Amino acid sequence: MINIIEAVMPYISGLYTLPWILVGFLATMILSRIYSPVKVDLTMKNVALVLLYLFVPPLIFRIFLDTPLGTQEGIFVIVVALSIALMYWIAFLFARHQIKRQGLSGTNRTLFIKTVVTNQGRSSAFVGGIMLVIPCWGVPAGIFMAMFGIALFAVVPFILSNMNKKEKLAGISTPALPWFLRYYPLYFIIFPIAGLLLQKSTGITTHALGEWGTIIRFYTALTIPAALYYVGSGIHPGDLKISELKKLVGLAHEEGVEHWSWVRQIFILTAVITPLIFAVIFGILLSLKLIPPAWFVVTVINAILPITSTNMFLIPYGIDKRATAHSITWSTLICVPIVIILISIFSIYFA
Repeated sequence: MINIIEAVMPYISGLYTLPWILVGFLATMILSRIYSPVKVDLTMKNVALVLLYLFVPPLIFRIFLDTPLGTQEGIFVIVVALSIALMYWIAFLFARHQIKRQGLSGTNRTLFIKTVVTNQGRSSAFVGGIMLVIPCWGVPAGIFMAMFGIALFAVVPFILSNMNKKEKLAGISTPALPWFLRYYPLYFIIFPIAGLLLQKSTGITTHALGEWGTIIRFYTALTIPAALYYVGSGIHPGDLKISELKKLVGLAHEEGVEHWSWVRQIFILTAVITPLIFAVIFGILLSLKLIPPAWFVVTVINAILPITSTNMFLIPYGIDKRATAHSITWSTLICVPIVIILISIFSIYFA
Protein backbone atom coordinates (compact mmCIF):
# COMPACT_ATOMS: atom_id res chain seq x y z
CA MET A 1 0.00 0.00 0.00
CA ILE A 2 2.76 2.45 0.97
CA ASN A 3 4.65 1.61 -2.23
CA ILE A 4 1.56 2.47 -4.28
CA ILE A 5 1.16 5.79 -2.43
CA GLU A 6 4.81 6.70 -3.02
CA ALA A 7 4.46 5.85 -6.71
CA VAL A 8 1.35 8.02 -7.05
CA MET A 9 2.69 11.04 -5.08
CA PRO A 10 4.67 12.66 -7.94
CA TYR A 11 1.52 12.68 -10.07
CA ILE A 12 -0.60 14.64 -7.57
CA SER A 13 1.91 17.46 -7.12
CA GLY A 14 3.63 20.12 -9.18
CA LEU A 15 2.60 20.80 -12.77
CA TYR A 16 0.83 17.43 -12.91
CA THR A 17 -1.99 18.93 -10.83
CA LEU A 18 -2.92 21.66 -13.34
CA PRO A 19 -4.98 19.41 -15.69
CA TRP A 20 -7.44 19.00 -12.81
CA ILE A 21 -8.72 22.51 -13.64
CA LEU A 22 -9.74 21.22 -17.08
CA VAL A 23 -11.14 18.00 -15.55
CA GLY A 24 -13.29 20.02 -13.15
CA PHE A 25 -14.53 22.24 -15.96
CA LEU A 26 -15.42 19.33 -18.28
CA ALA A 27 -16.96 17.21 -15.51
CA THR A 28 -19.24 20.04 -14.35
CA MET A 29 -20.24 20.84 -17.93
CA ILE A 30 -21.21 17.19 -18.53
CA LEU A 31 -22.98 16.77 -15.18
CA SER A 32 -24.94 19.99 -15.74
CA ARG A 33 -26.40 18.45 -18.90
CA ILE A 34 -27.45 15.31 -17.00
CA TYR A 35 -28.66 16.98 -13.81
CA SER A 36 -29.87 20.50 -13.15
CA PRO A 37 -27.05 23.11 -12.92
CA VAL A 38 -28.47 24.22 -9.56
CA LYS A 39 -28.09 20.70 -8.16
CA VAL A 40 -24.52 20.42 -9.49
CA ASP A 41 -23.56 23.81 -8.00
CA LEU A 42 -25.04 22.81 -4.63
CA THR A 43 -23.08 19.55 -4.69
CA MET A 44 -19.84 21.40 -5.48
CA LYS A 45 -20.47 23.77 -2.56
CA ASN A 46 -20.72 20.77 -0.26
CA VAL A 47 -17.53 19.32 -1.77
CA ALA A 48 -15.75 22.60 -1.19
CA LEU A 49 -16.84 22.65 2.45
CA VAL A 50 -15.15 19.27 2.82
CA LEU A 51 -12.02 20.83 1.30
CA LEU A 52 -12.18 23.82 3.63
CA TYR A 53 -12.60 21.75 6.78
CA LEU A 54 -10.87 18.43 6.14
CA PHE A 55 -8.11 19.16 3.64
CA VAL A 56 -6.82 22.76 3.66
CA PRO A 57 -6.13 23.00 7.43
CA PRO A 58 -4.19 19.67 7.55
CA LEU A 59 -2.17 20.84 4.52
CA ILE A 60 -1.18 24.04 6.35
CA PHE A 61 -0.39 21.96 9.47
CA ARG A 62 1.89 19.69 7.43
CA ILE A 63 3.68 22.62 5.81
CA PHE A 64 4.46 24.19 9.20
CA LEU A 65 5.48 20.81 10.60
CA ASP A 66 7.85 20.07 7.71
CA THR A 67 9.39 23.55 7.53
CA PRO A 68 12.21 24.05 10.05
CA LEU A 69 12.27 27.75 10.83
CA GLY A 70 15.86 28.94 11.12
CA THR A 71 17.00 32.56 11.07
CA GLN A 72 16.61 32.98 7.31
CA GLU A 73 13.18 31.34 7.29
CA GLY A 74 12.13 33.53 10.22
CA ILE A 75 13.14 36.62 8.26
CA PHE A 76 11.20 35.40 5.25
CA VAL A 77 8.11 34.90 7.43
CA ILE A 78 8.33 38.61 8.27
CA VAL A 79 8.85 39.48 4.59
CA VAL A 80 5.79 37.42 3.63
CA ALA A 81 3.66 38.98 6.37
CA LEU A 82 4.63 42.46 5.16
CA SER A 83 4.03 41.43 1.53
CA ILE A 84 0.52 40.15 2.27
CA ALA A 85 -0.27 43.28 4.28
CA LEU A 86 1.01 45.40 1.38
CA MET A 87 -1.11 43.42 -1.08
CA TYR A 88 -4.31 44.07 0.86
CA TRP A 89 -3.33 47.70 1.52
CA ILE A 90 -2.91 48.24 -2.23
CA ALA A 91 -6.39 46.77 -2.72
CA PHE A 92 -7.87 49.06 -0.06
CA LEU A 93 -6.27 52.18 -1.56
CA PHE A 94 -7.38 51.14 -5.04
CA ALA A 95 -10.95 50.58 -3.81
CA ARG A 96 -11.06 54.00 -2.13
CA HIS A 97 -9.77 55.67 -5.31
CA GLN A 98 -12.41 53.94 -7.45
CA ILE A 99 -15.15 54.87 -4.96
CA LYS A 100 -14.29 58.56 -5.32
CA ARG A 101 -14.04 58.26 -9.10
CA GLN A 102 -17.40 56.49 -9.39
CA GLY A 103 -19.15 58.43 -6.66
CA LEU A 104 -20.27 55.31 -4.79
CA SER A 105 -21.99 55.80 -1.44
CA GLY A 106 -23.96 53.94 1.22
CA THR A 107 -24.21 50.18 0.97
CA ASN A 108 -22.66 50.16 -2.53
CA ARG A 109 -19.54 51.81 -1.12
CA THR A 110 -19.14 49.19 1.62
CA LEU A 111 -19.97 46.34 -0.76
CA PHE A 112 -17.37 47.53 -3.27
CA ILE A 113 -14.61 47.87 -0.66
CA LYS A 114 -15.26 44.43 0.82
CA THR A 115 -15.48 42.81 -2.62
CA VAL A 116 -12.29 44.38 -3.98
CA VAL A 117 -10.19 43.80 -0.87
CA THR A 118 -11.40 40.20 -0.40
CA ASN A 119 -10.67 39.36 -4.04
CA GLN A 120 -7.06 40.41 -3.63
CA GLY A 121 -6.61 36.95 -2.07
CA ARG A 122 -4.75 34.50 -4.34
CA SER A 123 -4.78 30.75 -4.95
CA SER A 124 -1.54 30.31 -3.04
CA ALA A 125 -2.63 27.04 -1.45
CA PHE A 126 -4.04 25.75 -4.74
CA VAL A 127 -2.25 26.83 -7.94
CA GLY A 128 0.79 28.06 -5.98
CA GLY A 129 1.33 24.55 -4.62
CA ILE A 130 3.11 23.56 -7.84
CA MET A 131 6.21 25.45 -6.62
CA LEU A 132 6.64 23.06 -3.70
CA VAL A 133 8.22 20.38 -5.90
CA ILE A 134 11.14 22.59 -7.01
CA PRO A 135 13.73 21.93 -4.26
CA CYS A 136 15.26 25.40 -3.91
CA TRP A 137 11.80 27.03 -3.87
CA GLY A 138 10.08 24.48 -1.64
CA VAL A 139 10.67 26.06 1.79
CA PRO A 140 9.86 29.69 0.85
CA ALA A 141 6.88 28.51 -1.26
CA GLY A 142 5.59 26.51 1.71
CA ILE A 143 6.00 29.50 4.02
CA PHE A 144 4.18 31.81 1.61
CA MET A 145 1.40 29.25 1.11
CA ALA A 146 0.95 28.77 4.85
CA MET A 147 1.00 32.50 5.63
CA PHE A 148 -1.42 33.31 2.82
CA GLY A 149 -3.61 30.47 4.05
CA ILE A 150 -3.83 32.15 7.45
CA ALA A 151 -4.73 35.45 5.78
CA LEU A 152 -7.33 33.88 3.46
CA PHE A 153 -9.00 31.50 5.88
CA ALA A 154 -8.58 33.22 9.25
CA VAL A 155 -7.73 36.93 9.11
CA VAL A 156 -9.96 38.06 6.21
CA PRO A 157 -13.05 36.09 7.39
CA PHE A 158 -12.49 37.43 10.92
CA ILE A 159 -12.40 41.04 9.64
CA LEU A 160 -15.44 40.49 7.42
CA SER A 161 -17.29 38.85 10.30
CA ASN A 162 -16.67 41.90 12.52
CA MET A 163 -17.78 44.22 9.72
CA ASN A 164 -20.90 42.07 9.39
CA LYS A 165 -21.66 42.52 13.10
CA LYS A 166 -21.16 46.30 12.92
CA GLU A 167 -23.48 46.54 9.92
CA LYS A 168 -26.18 44.67 11.83
CA LEU A 169 -25.76 47.00 14.82
CA ALA A 170 -26.07 49.95 12.45
CA GLY A 171 -29.38 48.57 11.19
CA ILE A 172 -28.03 47.43 7.80
CA SER A 173 -29.70 44.24 6.60
CA THR A 174 -27.05 41.55 6.05
CA PRO A 175 -27.49 37.76 5.77
CA ALA A 176 -26.86 35.82 8.97
CA LEU A 177 -23.60 33.88 8.84
CA PRO A 178 -23.99 30.10 9.10
CA TRP A 179 -22.17 28.64 12.11
CA PHE A 180 -19.65 26.77 9.98
CA LEU A 181 -18.39 30.06 8.55
CA ARG A 182 -18.69 32.02 11.80
CA TYR A 183 -16.31 29.70 13.66
CA TYR A 184 -14.11 28.60 10.77
CA PRO A 185 -11.31 31.18 11.39
CA LEU A 186 -10.89 29.90 14.97
CA TYR A 187 -10.93 26.29 13.76
CA PHE A 188 -8.42 26.97 11.00
CA ILE A 189 -5.88 28.88 13.10
CA ILE A 190 -5.44 25.85 15.40
CA PHE A 191 -3.65 23.92 12.64
CA PRO A 192 -0.75 26.28 11.79
CA ILE A 193 -0.20 26.99 15.49
CA ALA A 194 -0.13 23.25 16.28
CA GLY A 195 2.24 22.53 13.40
CA LEU A 196 4.59 25.34 14.40
CA LEU A 197 4.64 24.45 18.11
CA LEU A 198 5.15 20.75 17.41
CA GLN A 199 7.99 21.45 15.00
CA LYS A 200 9.74 23.93 17.29
CA SER A 201 9.35 21.79 20.43
CA THR A 202 10.25 18.39 18.98
CA GLY A 203 11.91 19.04 15.61
CA ILE A 204 9.85 16.18 14.22
CA THR A 205 8.71 16.13 10.58
CA THR A 206 6.48 13.79 8.58
CA HIS A 207 9.64 12.23 7.12
CA ALA A 208 10.55 10.99 10.61
CA LEU A 209 7.18 9.29 11.05
CA GLY A 210 7.81 6.49 8.59
CA GLU A 211 4.70 5.05 6.93
CA TRP A 212 2.38 7.34 8.89
CA GLY A 213 4.32 10.33 7.58
CA THR A 214 3.88 9.06 4.02
CA ILE A 215 0.14 8.73 4.58
CA ILE A 216 -0.04 12.28 5.98
CA ARG A 217 1.89 13.69 3.01
CA PHE A 218 -0.34 11.77 0.58
CA TYR A 219 -3.56 12.89 2.26
CA THR A 220 -2.54 16.54 2.34
CA ALA A 221 -1.14 16.39 -1.22
CA LEU A 222 -4.63 15.42 -2.43
CA THR A 223 -5.73 18.95 -1.44
CA ILE A 224 -4.10 20.56 -4.48
CA PRO A 225 -5.67 18.47 -7.31
CA ALA A 226 -9.00 18.43 -5.45
CA ALA A 227 -8.92 22.20 -5.05
CA LEU A 228 -7.96 22.71 -8.69
CA TYR A 229 -10.87 20.47 -9.71
CA TYR A 230 -13.09 22.84 -7.72
CA VAL A 231 -11.49 25.85 -9.46
CA GLY A 232 -12.31 24.32 -12.85
CA SER A 233 -15.85 23.40 -11.80
CA GLY A 234 -16.53 27.07 -11.11
CA ILE A 235 -15.79 28.07 -14.71
CA HIS A 236 -19.09 28.00 -16.56
CA PRO A 237 -19.16 27.66 -20.37
CA GLY A 238 -21.45 30.66 -20.61
CA ASP A 239 -18.68 32.83 -19.15
CA LEU A 240 -16.33 32.00 -22.01
CA LYS A 241 -18.29 33.68 -24.78
CA ILE A 242 -16.68 36.45 -26.83
CA SER A 243 -19.53 38.70 -25.73
CA GLU A 244 -18.51 38.19 -22.09
CA LEU A 245 -14.86 38.93 -22.89
CA LYS A 246 -15.94 42.16 -24.58
CA LYS A 247 -17.75 43.15 -21.40
CA LEU A 248 -14.61 42.44 -19.37
CA VAL A 249 -12.42 44.72 -21.50
CA GLY A 250 -15.13 47.38 -21.79
CA LEU A 251 -16.02 46.94 -25.48
CA ALA A 252 -19.62 46.00 -24.66
CA HIS A 253 -21.95 47.18 -21.91
CA GLU A 254 -25.00 45.96 -20.06
CA GLU A 255 -27.46 48.81 -19.94
CA GLY A 256 -27.78 50.20 -16.43
CA VAL A 257 -25.54 47.52 -14.86
CA GLU A 258 -22.19 48.34 -13.22
CA HIS A 259 -21.28 44.68 -12.67
CA TRP A 260 -18.66 44.37 -15.41
CA SER A 261 -17.07 47.65 -14.37
CA TRP A 262 -16.41 46.09 -10.95
CA VAL A 263 -15.06 42.88 -12.51
CA ARG A 264 -12.76 44.87 -14.80
CA GLN A 265 -11.38 46.94 -11.94
CA ILE A 266 -10.76 43.85 -9.78
CA PHE A 267 -9.00 42.17 -12.70
CA ILE A 268 -6.79 45.21 -13.37
CA LEU A 269 -5.89 45.36 -9.67
CA THR A 270 -5.05 41.67 -9.30
CA ALA A 271 -3.57 40.82 -12.71
CA VAL A 272 -1.79 44.07 -13.58
CA ILE A 273 -1.25 46.62 -10.79
CA THR A 274 -0.33 44.31 -7.89
CA PRO A 275 2.04 42.02 -9.88
CA LEU A 276 3.83 45.05 -11.37
CA ILE A 277 4.33 46.66 -7.96
CA PHE A 278 5.71 43.44 -6.49
CA ALA A 279 7.92 42.75 -9.52
CA VAL A 280 9.46 46.22 -9.24
CA ILE A 281 9.98 46.10 -5.46
CA PHE A 282 11.43 42.60 -5.32
CA GLY A 283 13.30 43.04 -8.60
CA ILE A 284 15.15 45.98 -7.04
CA LEU A 285 15.86 44.00 -3.86
CA LEU A 286 17.17 41.09 -5.96
CA SER A 287 19.38 43.32 -8.11
CA LEU A 288 20.85 44.84 -4.94
CA LYS A 289 21.42 41.28 -3.63
CA LEU A 290 19.35 42.02 -0.53
CA ILE A 291 17.23 38.90 -1.01
CA PRO A 292 17.98 35.42 -2.44
CA PRO A 293 16.53 34.53 -5.88
CA ALA A 294 14.02 32.07 -4.33
CA TRP A 295 12.38 34.88 -2.36
CA PHE A 296 12.00 36.94 -5.54
CA VAL A 297 10.53 34.02 -7.49
CA VAL A 298 8.05 32.92 -4.82
CA THR A 299 6.83 36.43 -4.05
CA VAL A 300 6.42 37.55 -7.68
CA ILE A 301 4.62 34.34 -8.72
CA ASN A 302 2.30 34.57 -5.71
CA ALA A 303 1.50 38.15 -6.71
CA ILE A 304 0.20 37.04 -10.11
CA LEU A 305 -1.62 33.88 -9.03
CA PRO A 306 -5.35 33.87 -9.89
CA ILE A 307 -7.94 34.92 -7.34
CA THR A 308 -8.77 32.04 -5.00
CA SER A 309 -12.00 30.21 -5.76
CA THR A 310 -12.67 29.88 -2.02
CA ASN A 311 -13.66 33.54 -2.03
CA MET A 312 -17.06 32.27 -3.14
CA PHE A 313 -17.51 30.98 0.42
CA LEU A 314 -17.15 34.51 1.72
CA ILE A 315 -20.32 35.63 -0.10
CA PRO A 316 -22.37 35.39 3.14
CA TYR A 317 -19.94 37.84 4.75
CA GLY A 318 -21.29 40.53 2.40
CA ILE A 319 -19.24 40.56 -0.81
CA ASP A 320 -20.72 40.74 -4.31
CA LYS A 321 -21.41 37.26 -5.71
CA ARG A 322 -21.44 37.95 -9.47
CA ALA A 323 -18.38 40.20 -9.43
CA THR A 324 -16.47 37.63 -7.37
CA ALA A 325 -17.48 34.70 -9.59
CA HIS A 326 -16.51 36.42 -12.84
CA SER A 327 -13.29 37.81 -11.36
CA ILE A 328 -12.26 34.29 -10.30
CA THR A 329 -13.14 32.86 -13.72
CA TRP A 330 -11.19 35.37 -15.78
CA SER A 331 -8.19 35.62 -13.48
CA THR A 332 -7.94 31.80 -13.56
CA LEU A 333 -8.14 31.64 -17.36
CA ILE A 334 -5.55 34.37 -17.89
CA CYS A 335 -3.23 34.12 -14.89
CA VAL A 336 -2.70 30.33 -14.77
CA PRO A 337 -0.97 30.26 -18.22
CA ILE A 338 1.16 33.26 -17.16
CA VAL A 339 2.14 31.47 -13.94
CA ILE A 340 3.15 28.34 -15.87
CA ILE A 341 5.30 30.42 -18.24
CA LEU A 342 6.92 32.28 -15.33
CA ILE A 343 7.70 29.06 -13.46
CA SER A 344 9.29 27.63 -16.62
CA ILE A 345 11.42 30.77 -17.14
CA PHE A 346 12.37 31.21 -13.48
CA SER A 347 13.27 27.52 -13.16
CA ILE A 348 15.92 28.07 -15.86
CA TYR A 349 17.48 31.21 -14.36
CA PHE A 350 16.80 30.95 -10.61
CA ALA A 351 16.48 27.23 -9.78
